[in-house]
This record gives sequence, structure tokens and C-alpha cells, in this order.
Amino acid sequence: MNSLVGRAAGLGPYLSATVNVIPPSTRPIITEFAKKAEKLVSDSRPLITSSYGLSKTFLAPGGWLNTRATVGLTCSSQFRFAHTDVQFPDFSAYRRQSVQNPAADSESSSEDRKAFTYLMLAAAAVPGTYFTKTVVQQFVATMSASADVLALAKIEVKLDQIPEGKNMTFKWRGKPLFVRHRPADEIAREQAVEPASLRHQEHDNDRVKRPEWLVVLGVCTHLGCVPVANAGNFAGYYCPCHGSHYDASGRIRQGPAPLNLEVPDYVFVDDNTLLVG
Repeated sequence: MNSLVGRAAGLGPYLSATVNVIPPSTRPIITEFAKKAEKLVSDSRPLITSSYGLSKTFLAPGGWLNTRATVGLTCSSQFRFAHTDVQFPDFSAYRRQSVQNPAADSESSSEDRKAFTYLMLAAAAVPGTYFTKTVVQQFVATMSASADVLALAKIEVKLDQIPEGKNMTFKWRGKPLFVRHRPADEIAREQAVEPASLRHQEHDNDRVKRPEWLVVLGVCTHLGCVPVANAGNFAGYYCPCHGSHYDASGRIRQGPAPLNLEVPDYVFVDDNTLLVG
């Protein structure tokens, strides 16, 4: 650290300069500025209540040096130096040769990077598509039926528990399900009915998969009432609400109902098991 002091006759110290970490290249600048400061102190003009500031920029070897001097009776006199010769890092070693020339055409340099750009785009598109598919699947799955609803979508009926000539009622999807074990005389009677004489023309063979088993929904096609089994004028089903009569094949024979009883989808798993739904 160097210190510079200027004195005037009988006035004591007026000017001092302090420089921290002064490289050898700045010594000529300090000498030049010290001469200017000495001339300022020895000026014959009074410096009783005033203070003066001088600012000058010198070109130092390797960069700019900002210098400011302040002189006055009521303030300490000092020099301040600030170096701005900071070297910025050079990343040219990490840049492509085709983009280092600022005068080169950007179109020509982009041709070399198309393959890399397409590769990165494909690498981002594949996981993005998979993520979108997963989100859509999860969203659609929230609108599907719950496990308890799916459990009621199918019903299994043990046929060996239904005696011949009897009708059993089961609950399936919130509706009554009629499973009727028909005897031979009842089968012959229903198969002898001509479809042309019916309101809703269906033959008995078109409504059953096995002649001895009739599977229909117990919902009247008039207003949705539940008919009574083994009743009515045709020994089949009878709806007491509005007087609709169905035969043993579930076909409407008399009354206001417009259609036959609905036959659901069902399959015979084996000789003694019926799966509905």
C-alpha cells in the first residue's frame, strides 16, 4: 500500500492518496495524478468552506482505470482507483466450428444439426405420448362401473335347484329375472302357437335356447310392473296392474302390453349352470 501526502505552508495536510494492491503497470498513472493533486493543493485560491472533486479516466496497460480525487478543508483528501480490466471466460472451445463465425449463414449451420434436433424431438415425443395415454386411460377408468356394479353384471343360476313346472325369480341388475323350468306338455303347447296370430310375432323356438328352460325379464312391457308367474288366461304370466296376459313363452297374448317379455343374453355353462349377462 502506497500513501501520498501534499502539504501547503501553515495549512497542514490537504491531500492524501491511498492505493490498494497497485500493480507495477499503474505506477506511472499514480505519479501523473499526484502531480495534478499537488498543483491543486498549491493553488492560491482559498479552500475555506468548499470542496472540489476531480474525476479523470486513464488508460492503463491491460484495461481502464477509473480515478477520482476529492480535496477540501472539511473532508479528507483521497484517491480512489477501480480496475475494470476483468477478463471474461472464453467458451469457444465448446462451440461448434460452424457457429463460431458471426458472418456465416445460419441456414448452412443448421443443416448439420437437423439429425440431432430430430433425435431429441423423438426422444421427447415418446415419453410424452406414453404419459398422455396413461392420463387418458386413468381418466376414462374413473367413469367405468365400480367393482360392486360389475359383480352384479352377471348372475349364475344353478338349474338343478329349480323343479320342473316351477318358476324362480332372481335379482339381476336391479330387475327381476324369471327362470322357468317347463314340462313337455307346456313346451308342445307353446310351440304349436302360430306367430301370425300374435301381437308381437315370435316363435317359441326363437325365444329359448333349450326348450325346457325359459329365461325372461320379469318386467311388463306396458308400464314396467312385475307380472305374477303361473297366472293369467294362458297359464304363463299375468300383470294385475293393467291386465296384461303372457303365455308360458313370455309372449303377450291379451291386454295393453305392446311387446313380449324381454329375453336377456345368457349361456349354458354346463347342464346344470346358467350364466346370465
